[in-house]
Amino acid sequence: MDYSNSMSALFFKRFLQRPFQIASIVPSSKALVERVAGKIDFSQPLVIAEYGPGEGVHSREIARRMSPDSHLLLFELDPAFSRDLERQFADDPRVHVIHGDAARLPQELKALDFGHCDYILSGIPFSILKIDKKRTLLQKTHDALASGGRFIIYQVTNELKQHATLFQHAESEYCLQNIPPMFITVFQKAPSLNGREPSELYWTHVPARQSA
Repeated sequence: MDYSNSMSALFFKRFLQRPFQIASIVPSSKALVERVAGKIDFSQPLVIAEYGPGEGVHSREIARRMSPDSHLLLFELDPAFSRDLERQFADDPRVHVIHGDAARLPQELKALDFGHCDYILSGIPFSILKIDKKRTLLQKTHDALASGGRFIIYQVTNELKQHATLFQHAESEYCLQNIPPMFITVFQKAPSLNGREPSELYWTHVPARQSA
């Protein structure tokens, strides 16, 4: 079924109702979706989490590409989007729609008996999150990733690079073929050393008056 028209109408409606949560007036373009999906190696079974999938344009592409024994966890706060995601993926047991905060990722992984995520994708507007919430979510994201795993974000600004200092490596590119244009940044978790992974998070200093 082609959800593009009905979902885009819903996306626009929810943007008007919750502009600071949705943070974009239209879903991601095909070019952005393809470039983001191209950062994922689908050649083996994966556990992938997505924060703020919205109307599911990235989710559908990921589900289309991933193997039969892979899993995709979708964390969506908006109830209307959650209901539509559940309807879209009702016949796909690989996709798990969670109507809740992305900070629930550790609990949901445990409930599903998954040890970690190989990739975590996010389109939520980190720039509007308060510093404490931003840091907590980044910590949980890092901890939930497998050794060498990747956290992929697409954002209007690239300010998150100054906060996500626990990740070993970050690489960004700019996608002009989207409204609005987006930075795509891939953060990589350091490989484990002697079976142990980093446990301390050192944040780049942010002045107290700055909220994002």
